Amino acid sequence: MRAAIETEGHCMRLLLVRHGQTPANVDYLLDTAVPGPGLTELGVRQAAVLPQALVEEDIEALYASTLIRTQLTAAPLAAARGLDVLVRDGIREITAGDLEMLPGDTEHGELYMRTVFAWAAGDLGLRMPGGEDGAEFLARYDAVVAEAAASGAQSVAMVSHGAAIRTWAAARAHNVDVPFAAAHRLANTGTVVLEGSPADGWKALSWAGATVEPAGEAGPTGRPLTDPAD
Repeated sequence: MRAAIETEGHCMRLLLVRHGQTPANVDYLLDTAVPGPGLTELGVRQAAVLPQALVEEDIEALYASTLIRTQLTAAPLAAARGLDVLVRDGIREITAGDLEMLPGDTEHGELYMRTVFAWAAGDLGLRMPGGEDGAEFLARYDAVVAEAAASGAQSVAMVSHGAAIRTWAAARAHNVDVPFAAAHRLANTGTVVLEGSPADGWKALSWAGATVEPAGEAGPTGRPLTDPAD
């Protein structure tokens, strides 16, 4: 089993896992409202194999957002490890606001992704049309991460959402920048592994199974900067 490396202070291994596939993912819709849809048949299968995919991780605490899809994704892992799923609103998807349920593979999705990556670049006052701003998003996500770190757990998994994970990682991990996050879309049940602490900062160790390398130029993420919120 892999465990967090001890450095000065408490160093935590943090696994940010995107939920399984939903009907809105299939249709490329900006679907962010609570409680949201469940999983597709493929999403259920993805959740079922998550325990095996993370078998080498010594997970001590498991979180999910207030959206049904993350809780359904976390359930097989919770059962396999004998863990309770700690449901927290702070790690839900970035609110689409006025863009809710609009097509994500159009200018609507481009605006959504442009906004969240602007937050990661430091423009925290920019507001999603009809939704939250960057400071509000990072504050709620940071609060859940801080709670997990304060628990003393060495390794924590959080089942969250694609845009939220990519934006938070780009804003908080010192070796992940916006071009990297924009160029690396996270597939359903894809995992970003980080190590660090709220006090000392974070380093991304792997992104969807690949070691994190220095980011190059910004590029498309399957559908250029128009990933549907999930």
